[in-house]
Amino acid sequence: MFKEYPVHGTGLGLRRTFLSAAANEFPSQVDFMEVAPENWIDVGGRYGHLFDVLLQKTPFVCHGLSLNLGGPTPLDEPFLRRVRQFLDSNNIRCYSEHLSYCADDGHLYDLMPIPFTTEAVKYVSDRIKQTQDIIGRRMAIENVSYYAAPGQEIPESEFINAVLETADCDLLIDINNIYVNSINHGYDAEDYMKSLPGERIAYAHIAGHYEEAVDIRVDTHGADVIDPVWTLLEKAYKHFGVFPTLLERDFNIPRLDDLMLEVDKIQSLQLTHGLEHGNNSKQHEV
Repeated sequence: MFKEYPVHGTGLGLRRTFLSAAANEFPSQVDFMEVAPENWIDVGGRYGHLFDVLLQKTPFVCHGLSLNLGGPTPLDEPFLRRVRQFLDSNNIRCYSEHLSYCADDGHLYDLMPIPFTTEAVKYVSDRIKQTQDIIGRRMAIENVSYYAAPGQEIPESEFINAVLETADCDLLIDINNIYVNSINHGYDAEDYMKSLPGERIAYAHIAGHYEEAVDIRVDTHGADVIDPVWTLLEKAYKHFGVFPTLLERDFNIPRLDDLMLEVDKIQSLQLTHGLEHGNNSKQHEV
């Protein structure tokens, strides 16, 4: 069978530092862009106009920042209804969020790890189902970077697989997060990657990080992608087939032309492995 992805090819996270440059001369290498809905809902004026220009040039996906899937407080249903309106009105191809929590009576301004327990699987899966009901579509969840695992009862890979199955949702596979976690928690990145269900992949993230020590990596999205992460992406293509992949860059953002060098690298790997497996980047046999 063939898997249809919501987008195809190479993507780039839209940032306001290069919004004008992208709207004025859209880079041909970019097949789709990503925004956080929290940053764009109800935005008007010049930024809103430029965003509308880009909507006419390329498909968009949304990656949320504040849904708080694993948090103890009720889901913000009014916010989710606004998200649904944004997704519908802008023809957004996919909505994703972090498998984490970020609030309890107020926002924590960080992505905190959900305990890897069977109880948490049911809790967060129910909240994902509730979210999907409100937004009227399937969503994808992202495997997040984390720096502690409080109350862990089951392996991380078992936890995320159980959530994906129980909630019946899709996966936003973050290649850099797998690598960062493998260093910080001492597991094999390739084994973890291969344990994930390829048939649920919607698209992927790749990014740079900060090396604080030999055994400590911090997921900053503030540097170039390093060679071991590129290698892990290539191994993922070999294992799952080519899937849509988006470059994230949130800090120390270079000029758009410089970002395109890394987008070109994604495209090169996709072409190599797409041709190798006899498929294009829009679909792959699973």
